[in-house]
Amino acid sequence: MNLDLNITPLKQWLPSFERPLLIAGPCSAENEQQMLHTAADIVSHFPNAIFRAGIWKPRTRPNTFEGIGDIGLEWMQKVKTETGLVTATEVATAEHVEKCLKAGIDILWIGARTTVNPFSVQDIADVLKGVDIPVFVKNPIYPDVQLWAGALERINNAGITKIAAIHRGFHSYDNGPFRNSPKWELAIDLKSTCPDLPIICDPSHIGGSPELIPYIAQKAMDMDMDGLMIETHMDPANALSDAKQQVTPMQLKKIIQDLQIRCASIESLELKSKLDELRSLIRKLDDDLLELLAKRMAVSEQIGNYKRENNITILQLNHWKALFERSSETAKLLGLPHDFIKGLYQLIHDESIRRQTDIMNNK
Repeated sequence: MNLDLNITPLKQWLPSFERPLLIAGPCSAENEQQMLHTAADIVSHFPNAIFRAGIWKPRTRPNTFEGIGDIGLEWMQKVKTETGLVTATEVATAEHVEKCLKAGIDILWIGARTTVNPFSVQDIADVLKGVDIPVFVKNPIYPDVQLWAGALERINNAGITKIAAIHRGFHSYDNGPFRNSPKWELAIDLKSTCPDLPIICDPSHIGGSPELIPYIAQKAMDMDMDGLMIETHMDPANALSDAKQQVTPMQLKKIIQDLQIRCASIESLELKSKLDELRSLIRKLDDDLLELLAKRMAVSEQIGNYKRENNITILQLNHWKALFERSSETAKLLGLPHDFIKGLYQLIHDESIRRQTDIMNNK
């Protein structure tokens, strides 16, 4: 995948930028007091934060709280006037964009439910032409990095260069302990295609609970992401939306204070030399691993030929189960995680089946 974006660095339009860029505020704007109280607490700890609040809330089911609507923009204006915080909100339609521009909202973001629809993203991009405003794009709900990249391209093609991606996790059939599976590899994939693209992590939507937010936030920093979007509410238990995943301003303070911010660059020649030595060893081991995989696939093809000649089915379920159980036991002795081995062996098994199927079909 090639992703060539024209990006203005964060430091050029956010002079106070330091990792992590912090975006904090309630999931939804609920009332004026809630907004001003929460913002005042946030600014007392983080004067350079960006204040976020949802004005329009896309919901899965009707008859649930779908946002306070336009009046929330007036409360955002008061937050900006009284605290000096930069403000940000989600837009899902061209009309939302127009209202936010008129109200003086500083930053817009496109939500996961909108990113999945190129028509909606293009409508937003069209109304942004000729406008100089930062726009962040959340990953789509489902794990499709092409959709994510496409949405970023559409916004960038409209002339928006103050642009960033927000990693908020993906819906999966197996999310593990998370509300949305992080699938860090997809964020890495996006970053690798466009190294200048800022990526902000949303631990609130990934975790779905305050207990997981510190872990996810630290992981994001260790992955060299640029910032964090953390839903913060003065009274999370009584929030009208996403009550289970919001934190108080004091909890936010502790989360950020406890972060270890590591440097991505290596200035020490001694450290660089040692790292290069270890990376060289990794490259050799990777080469050995690939050679072993190639040999294994060659044996799988021999088995495929034998099955074809003797009219035996490709899938031998009992054999596969026994093989995996044996490998899992060995992996455990070697200190390798079960989920890692399970995923690896599934990929190897799928490729073996594919090759044997081709042999059966005389390809």
